[in-house]
Amino acid sequence: MTVLNKRFGTYQNTPPFSKIKTTDFLPAFKLAMEKANKEIEKIISDPRSPSFENTIEALEYSGQELERISSIFFNLNAANTSKDIQRIAKEVTPLLSKFSNNITLNTDLFKRVEKAYENSRKLNKEQQRLLEKKYKSFARNGARLDSSQKAILKELDIKLSQLQLTFGENILEETNRFELLITDASNLSGLPDGAIEAASAAASERNKKGWVFTLDFPSYLAFMTYADNRKLRKKLFFAFGKRGFNKNELDNQNNVIEIAQLRHQRAELLGYASHAHFVLEERMAKTPGMVKIFLEDLLEKALPNAQKEFETLEKFAKSISSIKRLEQWDSAYFSEKLKQKLFGLNDELLKPYFKLENVIQGAFAVAEKLFDIQFKETSDIETYHKDVIAYKVVDKNQQLLAIFYADFFPRSGKRNGAWMTSYKPQFIYKESNERPQVSIVCNFTKPTASKPSLLTFNEVTTLFHEFGHALHGIFANTTYPSLSGTNVSWDFVELPSQLMENWCYEKEALEMFAKHYQTKETLPMELIAKIKAASNFQQGIQTIRQISFGLLDMSWHANDPSKIKNVKEHEDLTLLKTKLYPNIEKVCMSTAFSHIFQGGYSAGYYSYKWAEVLDADAFELFKKKGVFNKEIAHKLIKYILSKGGTEQPDLLYKKFRGHAPKPEALLRRSGLLS
Repeated sequence: MTVLNKRFGTYQNTPPFSKIKTTDFLPAFKLAMEKANKEIEKIISDPRSPSFENTIEALEYSGQELERISSIFFNLNAANTSKDIQRIAKEVTPLLSKFSNNITLNTDLFKRVEKAYENSRKLNKEQQRLLEKKYKSFARNGARLDSSQKAILKELDIKLSQLQLTFGENILEETNRFELLITDASNLSGLPDGAIEAASAAASERNKKGWVFTLDFPSYLAFMTYADNRKLRKKLFFAFGKRGFNKNELDNQNNVIEIAQLRHQRAELLGYASHAHFVLEERMAKTPGMVKIFLEDLLEKALPNAQKEFETLEKFAKSISSIKRLEQWDSAYFSEKLKQKLFGLNDELLKPYFKLENVIQGAFAVAEKLFDIQFKETSDIETYHKDVIAYKVVDKNQQLLAIFYADFFPRSGKRNGAWMTSYKPQFIYKESNERPQVSIVCNFTKPTASKPSLLTFNEVTTLFHEFGHALHGIFANTTYPSLSGTNVSWDFVELPSQLMENWCYEKEALEMFAKHYQTKETLPMELIAKIKAASNFQQGIQTIRQISFGLLDMSWHANDPSKIKNVKEHEDLTLLKTKLYPNIEKVCMSTAFSHIFQGGYSAGYYSYKWAEVLDADAFELFKKKGVFNKEIAHKLIKYILSKGGTEQPDLLYKKFRGHAPKPEALLRRSGLLS
């Protein structure tokens, strides 16, 4: 047996990363699948009449070792991958797909689940929810198909798993391949000292003289926001926008089309009109039609503001430069200058007050004040990389709530973006409340020889966003792992994360952690006032941008994609009504849209805006009662953070808020409704 199998037969331990060899994974997966298959066979061969306990609960707790190994492996593949890990991922992904299908499509097992579903009585709410979820997972994923249809479904799922993996690997490789090497210091004009120093460090790491800028987001965004050299901004913009669209061995155009087509074929095989119809049946929105109404209603309200904002930005850009028209590679640059003019506010003015370590402690302090919990850094828990920090999270009685990992800096084996994940869910088994192990992963600027990691305000809100997801995992308190923590509808899962962002704009919160890294001075009142004043800056443009992503997602998944032959043409046609900037032929969003073609947001990207409605409405209650009102905070724990997927999300929200979410709250906050 491998280290993985020896140590992770239960959920008791944190991962001993130093003892895990990459070569352990494949044999560990195979052993765990064998064990899980025996557990399933035991359920099927049980001579007793199928019941909730001997079938549904037994199924829920089967395959724990496999779940544990999978979480460790695929988290490493996202945050600290290597060629060997990627090779194993390609080998093990179809095996896992086959394993999953062999359970879902097992006729004898489904018969037991169906009988348990029909005969179970006197269940509590959580048991009833688990029963319905297990039954639906079989019924929705092919249990009623005939043998030939099941064979087709298995083949589709294997192909999809491989294509999605390839899609992500291509984007990571394209991101890592590109570098912008600057040897003439005059081309650094406009860039802040921190960005220049980071670029110098990046060049040194590559044994090159000069300054290197990459497609890692902190490097990319700094250059696009501050570099005066428009030609180089354009070069970097095209490198970023052409990822997966370079007509080379890493091109994702065929992958995008094939993924969309296979998803549609799968949905049709299961009796649904489209992949979106299949996905949304289990979401708050319910149907593609409802998503379309939601997005187009927002579009109608936001577009006039966005067009005015764009006209203002272009007029401003022309007034201070020689450009003839505003292009996408000008957006961040001139927006930053306009924000400075209107509000006397810029990221370089704010960054000294947002030292990463202070912001982390600020997030912890906000959580402590709201929820009576503490985060204690510990060195006795192993991590998978030297940059990762581990914490024990305890309640006011010093009882362990969770293990929390934080991973903040970019590296070659780490994909771009920011996310929360889990190494172990919370659940209750044999009267033991197993506590979760959660992690947030971001890509912030590394410290340099002279400066610590200083965050832009947008990065501050990103950290609080992912921290909100982590709190959803930390406070989980359910019996069953598949209903625990963030195992909720994807248009509900963003509520805790987006809600936490609100504290970044509040004076009472900012004064707790926004302190100058050199002088220790607290962020001055006038800057806090400017942050709040600037919070709606270009909200119309930002709203249209998010709507465009949601519409693009639905265009791939709410209809039959078989007629789509050209990815770029399809994308341009879809986004025509949200276009503000001139169209560019040589860049493509879809080929690098990892959220929907690699991650879990297919037919679900709209959920960011959907959850904004929820979080704006929810935060109005805090604003009314006090942003650190413990009564409201503990209602949030009781009805949202601790409940996971044990009840329908709309019911949980009403219990917390007292009414259904009101869209007007978002429009008021965004300045789109007077």
